[in-house]
Amino acid sequence: MAPKRLMRRLICDSRVFLLILRRHCLIPLAWQTGLKYTGIACFAVPLQRSVKLGCPISWNALNRQPLKRIMHGADAGEDMTEETDRHAIKMAKKKAARDKIMATKTDEKGLVIVHTGKGKGKSTAAFGMIFRCIAHGMPCAVVQFIKGGMATGERDLIAARFSDLCQFHTMGEGFTWETQDKTRDTEMAQAAWKKAKELIRDDRNAMVLLDEINIAIRYGYVDIGEVAAFLKAEKPQMTHVVLTGRNAEDELIEIADLVTEMELVKHPFRSGIKAQAGVEY
Repeated sequence: MAPKRLMRRLICDSRVFLLILRRHCLIPLAWQTGLKYTGIACFAVPLQRSVKLGCPISWNALNRQPLKRIMHGADAGEDMTEETDRHAIKMAKKKAARDKIMATKTDEKGLVIVHTGKGKGKSTAAFGMIFRCIAHGMPCAVVQFIKGGMATGERDLIAARFSDLCQFHTMGEGFTWETQDKTRDTEMAQAAWKKAKELIRDDRNAMVLLDEINIAIRYGYVDIGEVAAFLKAEKPQMTHVVLTGRNAEDELIEIADLVTEMELVKHPFRSGIKAQAGVEY
């Protein structure tokens, strides 16, 4: 079908309107004419003109070019596609909805954050937040309940470069299956919990990470009732407390503000790959 049958030229007070009449002819028509379009029946304008869609186009704006020249522009390669237009409209709607939601989020508070689950990444993600605090110049602290003698990249870096901002206390002596001494493990866990309470009470600390405390709770080295009661009653309003370790107790999840469960999908350990520097420690 000829373009002249699909378009109507309206001339009024030296203004030209190009009106797309049929949507299904929009793409080939735009390709032939080098016109910009919106994907629905609408006014179209040449791509290189700084004129808003739907607005009348004056002859002066078009350098007084005849309509025939406009209809056969050479910039077809710059034409917007219908898919691009739809995406732009969709993203604009999403942004408006998101902005509306964000406008209602105005409060701040110190969070109780729990990282649990069988998957890798609980401590890794927690240390990411600790390093964010350090980057912002916010004092913070770490208490490790289980991990002991083995050197780790995060501990070595903090001790060497950021000890003025982050206190680091490794209170455990290794995994429970390595120590094989419940009495000793309980004593060490209780000492770690005592240090943790001291650091949390100090409102100068923006964040306190209790690494692997969930394991200490699971084995009965630290009482979950005491932990939950302390966090509800004594944690300063603006202090974040992060608790990591698999098998988080329901009572802890109940009082938490943010809980993430790491799900195990694949792990290299099952394929005979040992823990590696930069990945696990």
